[in-house]
Amino acid sequence: MSNAGSKAERKPKPSEPRWLTRAMVEQFHRNQIKLYGGLPGTRDASLLESALARPRQKLAYEPESDLATLAASLGAGLARNHPFVDGNKRISLVAMAVFLELNGLVLEAPEPETVITILALAAGEVTEVELADWIRRWTARS
Repeated sequence: MSNAGSKAERKPKPSEPRWLTRAMVEQFHRNQIKLYGGLPGTRDASLLESALARPRQKLAYEPESDLATLAASLGAGLARNHPFVDGNKRISLVAMAVFLELNGLVLEAPEPETVITILALAAGEVTEVELADWIRRWTARS
C-alpha cells in the first residue's frame, strides 16, 4: 500500500491571496468618481485586465513575493496602464488598500505622504520595488 498521499510527504502550499476582480475594481472606480468627480468609464478593458493579472503573474514566477510586492504590482499596473478615462491614480491606491485588507493588512500611511507617493508612482518616479518598500513601512496586521 502506497503512502504517497500521507501527511508526512505532502508539502504545505502557501495560501493563495484573495484577489480583486474586474467587477470589484470597476465598482471602486464608479464610487471614486461619484465621491470625488471626474469622467466615468473604462478607457481600455484590456489594460484593466492586464493590471489585474500582474500580481498573479508575479506570484506565479516569483512565489516568494509578499503581499506588499503583490499590492505594488497591482497599484503600478493601474496607475501606469491608465485603464480608466479618469481617476487612475485614485483607483490605484484604493485597489492596493482593499487588496491588502482582503489579505489581513491595513495600509496606514499619512494622507500627504500617500498623495506624494501615488503621484510619483504615476509619473514613473517611484519604482515598483520602492512602492513595495513603502507599503511594508505603512502596513499593519488587521
